[in-house]
Amino acid sequence: MRVAIAGAGNVGRSIARELIANGHQILLIDKDPAAIKTDSVPEAEWLLADACELASLEEAQMETCDVAIAATGDDKVNLVHALLAKTEFGVPRTVGRVNHPSNEWMFDDLWGVDVAVSTPRLMCALVEEAVTVGDLVRLLSFRGGHANLVELTLPQDSPRVGQRVGDLTLPRDAVLVAVIRDGTARAPERDGALEAADELLFVVDPEVEVELAQYLAPRTKAEFRVQGNP
Repeated sequence: MRVAIAGAGNVGRSIARELIANGHQILLIDKDPAAIKTDSVPEAEWLLADACELASLEEAQMETCDVAIAATGDDKVNLVHALLAKTEFGVPRTVGRVNHPSNEWMFDDLWGVDVAVSTPRLMCALVEEAVTVGDLVRLLSFRGGHANLVELTLPQDSPRVGQRVGDLTLPRDAVLVAVIRDGTARAPERDGALEAADELLFVVDPEVEVELAQYLAPRTKAEFRVQGNP
C-alpha cells in the first residue's frame, strides 16, 4: 500500500516508521526544508513541496496512493490536503489530524476526511474507557461521524451476562467486532458466552448508540450517558 503523509514533523515521521515496519510504501511531504530529514526515515520517499498545491501533489503522483494522511500542525493545511487528495486525485482513504478540538466539526466528508484523529479526544476516551463500567464510550468516528467505534464494559448485573453472542439481538447498524477479556482481544464467536467485565467493541451508527447501551446495560434515563460526545 502506498501512503502519502503531509507533514514531516515528529508526528509524520513516527507514523511513517510504523507503516514502513508493516510493509507499506511511504511518501513524506513537507514545504519546510528544515523538516526534510531523510536520514530519520531513510526507507521513505521524501518530497520538498507544499502539500496544498495541486502541482506538488501531481509531482507526488497522489493518484497512485491508497491513503493520504494529513499530519501537519495546522488544521487548515490538513483540511485542504485531505480535500485535494479525495476530490482531485481520488485517494480512497484520507485521515486528518485534528490539532485543536474546536475545529473537529470540520473534519468530515465535506472536506474529504474519512477519519479524523483528535489526540485530546482519544486521550479522554481512553481514560473514560479505563474507569467506566456500563457506560458507552466513543473511541473513534469514521466517515465523518456516520459510524463510530465504541466500547462498553459489561457490568455484573447486565442481562447479557451468560448470553451467547449468536443470540444477541443488537440494534440495527450495530456490529460487535471484538471482545476483550483478561486483557486479550478475541473475535466474537457465535457460541461464545459474554462474561461480566468483558470489554465489548462495536462499530455502530451514532443514532442507535443510546439503544445499544440500553440493551447491554439497562438503566433509567437519568442514569444513562454516552462518554466522548463533543
